[in-house]
Amino acid sequence: MPSFEEAKKRVGELVVAKGFGNTPNEIPNKLLFAFIELGEASDSWKKGKPTNETLEELIDVIFYVLDASRLIDPNANVDEIFDRKLAKNLNRPQRYGEGFRDKLQAPS
Repeated sequence: MPSFEEAKKRVGELVVAKGFGNTPNEIPNKLLFAFIELGEASDSWKKGKPTNETLEELIDVIFYVLDASRLIDPNANVDEIFDRKLAKNLNRPQRYGEGFRDKLQAPS
């Protein structure tokens, strides 16, 4: 299984080989396409399509995110960033960021 860094490199090679947009000007498009692919994954799941189809849509999201990260900062080590972010999230309180749910359930 490739690391994020290895996958980022392979996605970059794919982009070049297939002639896809490969400049920082393409970053907004890459992020938009990631969002679209996430919607396709949600739609696939909601419609009960084969699990593999939903997972492939999620992998498309990862492709676009890795490609955007490569264009944002080609020298950034995504594996290190992932590890730092995971450690940061692990140090947060349980269910952080979900306070809005408590507000929705609170009596008026």
